[in-house]
Amino acid sequence: MMRKKLVILLSITLLLFTQCTNKQEVKQTADMKNITEQTVKKVQNALIAKAGIENKDLIERGVAHAASLWRASDGSESEFEVFCTENYIIDNAEKQIIFEKISKNFESLWGHGNKIMLDMNENMHLENGPYHNIDAMFAAYSPSAHFADDFYANKIAFVIALNYPPFSLDEKNELGKNWTNLQWAFARLGDVFTARVPANLSQAISQAATDADIYISEYNIYMGHLLNGKGEKLFPEDMVLLSHWNLRDEIKSNYANKEVGLEKQDMIYTVMKHIIGQSIPEKVINSGAYDWNPITNKVFENGTEIQLASEPDTRYQQIINNFKALKATDSYYTDYNTFIKRSFSGEKEIPQEEVEKLFDQYLSSPVAKQVGQLISKRLGRDLRPYDIWYDGFKARSSISEESLNAITEKKYPNAKALEADLDEILVKLGWSKERAELLASKISVDPARGSGHAWGAQMKSEKAHLRTRISGKGMNYKGYNIAIHEFGHNVEQTISLNDVEYYMLNGVPNTAFTEATAFIFQKRDLQLLGINDPNPDKAYFETIDLYWQVFEIMGVSMVDMNVWKWLYENPDATATQLKEAVIRISKEVWNKYYAEIYGVKDEPILAIYTHMISNPLYLANYSFGHLIDFQIENYIAGKNFPSEVDRIWSIGRLTPDAWMQKAVGESISIKPMIEATEEALKHIN
Repeated sequence: MMRKKLVILLSITLLLFTQCTNKQEVKQTADMKNITEQTVKKVQNALIAKAGIENKDLIERGVAHAASLWRASDGSESEFEVFCTENYIIDNAEKQIIFEKISKNFESLWGHGNKIMLDMNENMHLENGPYHNIDAMFAAYSPSAHFADDFYANKIAFVIALNYPPFSLDEKNELGKNWTNLQWAFARLGDVFTARVPANLSQAISQAATDADIYISEYNIYMGHLLNGKGEKLFPEDMVLLSHWNLRDEIKSNYANKEVGLEKQDMIYTVMKHIIGQSIPEKVINSGAYDWNPITNKVFENGTEIQLASEPDTRYQQIINNFKALKATDSYYTDYNTFIKRSFSGEKEIPQEEVEKLFDQYLSSPVAKQVGQLISKRLGRDLRPYDIWYDGFKARSSISEESLNAITEKKYPNAKALEADLDEILVKLGWSKERAELLASKISVDPARGSGHAWGAQMKSEKAHLRTRISGKGMNYKGYNIAIHEFGHNVEQTISLNDVEYYMLNGVPNTAFTEATAFIFQKRDLQLLGINDPNPDKAYFETIDLYWQVFEIMGVSMVDMNVWKWLYENPDATATQLKEAVIRISKEVWNKYYAEIYGVKDEPILAIYTHMISNPLYLANYSFGHLIDFQIENYIAGKNFPSEVDRIWSIGRLTPDAWMQKAVGESISIKPMIEATEEALKHIN
């Protein structure tokens, strides 16, 4: 009986598979491009004759772009001709009216879609009790997955492609010098439909990203269960740190600890190396059930040594999952046919080759060795690899962590206390009470599971969300410092959504620019607590500190970029092969830029960053964010801080170069920071 059922089941499966395969073949045939060059030229000439030679460039551009997106399933060539003839908008006033209608509807679609995603991810991102599989399933749902398919099907995408065609990055940078805000907004509308990626592939990308996010959000190390060589526990029993952010910040906080700070830092770095190499016992991750000596990599249960298996390269499988999901869409893009190109030339609007060249120039500057020597002198010892996070130039480095914790825990016992204080924080930064209350009213504070993040609204009627981690004791200083960073994001998100002239210009050129706002806020964290540094050399120390931060994160970004290059060269790599490649690449970058300064080779520390797992190719944004932050700080020095922040972040989403020219009158450059660091070193030394 069982065998008979199996035969029937296999027969049905085969039949269904054959039918599905046939349907896929039909669909693929229907999705073939079917508009010839002759038809494109014919339609272009007809429209030029109708609309006038002055519209020649936009007509040729729009018809060619619409044709590149049109498939057999959308209609025949003759139907394409009729569509273009009936839907090309000649009158400029009518074109603006249609643009405003589209913008209003897109704000509703994207705004509500963003709200749905926020709601679907709530149990993943907030402290709402333990996870359940259903939470992850909802979080993986993407309400926008079918957006493109739907808008090609109803032909709205083709109306936009025909009348508001996209421009290349070079064209935007050149032509944009003379564009009005409306022309920029038209161009940004043109960016919406540049490729036809099937909904199932978009959903797969969302699923891979969600899985990686879950993996990272649960990667906690129970510090109170770490043992040193003497079997001692150096960290508080209840200290739980998320990798890598909290581990890194704990290293930073221990520079002020003269008793066991160095031993703690060494232990944390050993933990990091186990994470990178995947030699960490899997069951000590996110668990306080065992004691673990990371130096010997031995695990104990109730004082007795036990054997636990290592994590099975899960860290690197997450990267592969993201890579495969993203790579599957490559063939649907004409110009940006790799995720590397889409991430840099597309999303960041700075070509990857230019980014790598700029970072190489910065990392190769001889000023790095001088800063390293200064840090070594201040520490009274040779540099260690984790000194990439040296925190001794900041005013808070001379203030104990416990003292700062006492202040922040009392001030912010929970998320609502921080939310209630947002307007006062803005007033302390110089905003009027009325303006501060308006901005603060558009931001909500939520208790986060992870280290926290900022989630902006996408329609004016919704709020931005500041997610921050707060323990039962209240917000410790690390959490406060991160929260002020995220608040900077929220302020940018609020201004750049509500104060831009056109909705299609909302936001900033890329995430590096919102990082710049976050850094500008974050560095004022002690000022907001009423703690001031009387040191006359404060500005010089701040410059050197920022230089060192960028020197660290640019190296990490170089690893990230080179890992993705390797993935494209080795698309069928296993998780273990990728692990070996990541460690090798991180050591190569270390040896090229850091080894001489630190006096040690083959260190893998640059591979610890969690962003490589859950936010592929994001890390370069931090480097650019710091460079932009530095240039903006220089520009606004002596000017009215809130007025300049309001002005700069209401410019809108131009290209990075065009935005910088309007904001501070110059392009992104490493030169100002290098020169300022050289000057600061003269004074400090």
